Amino acid sequence: MNESKLQPACGYQDWMARAFLIYRIALVLLILGAVIIPQASAVEDMWTAANRIIKDVYSKIAALSTVLAGLMSAVAVIGAKMSGTQQKADSAWEWLKRVWLAWVIINGIGAFIAYVRPLFDGLATLE
Repeated sequence: MNESKLQPACGYQDWMARAFLIYRIALVLLILGAVIIPQASAVEDMWTAANRIIKDVYSKIAALSTVLAGLMSAVAVIGAKMSGTQQKADSAWEWLKRVWLAWVIINGIGAFIAYVRPLFDGLATLE
C-alpha cells in the first residue's frame, strides 16, 4: 500500500508571487479609485460650518427656553396666588426666581457668543 504523502502547499517562491500579484491588484484598484471617484470640494470650511450649526442649534435652544420660562412663570405665579399657606406662596416665588435665573443664564450664553466673542477674533493668531 502506498501511503499518501503530503505535498507542500506552496513553495516560498509561489507564495511570494501570489503576494506580489495581490499587491499589484490592490495598487491598481487604489489608483483607479483615486482617478474615478470625483473629488469633493467643500463650499465652506469646517469653522464656518461649525459656526452656522452652533448658531442654528442655539437659536432653537433659546426659543425653547423662552417658551418654557414663560410657561413655568405662569405656573409659579398661579401657584403663588392660589396657595393656601404663606410657605407654599414663598416656595412658588422661589421657583419663579430660579426659572428667571436659568433663562438669563441660557440667553446670556447666546449674548456672549453673539456680541463678546467677535471682539476676540484675530487674537489667537501665530503671526
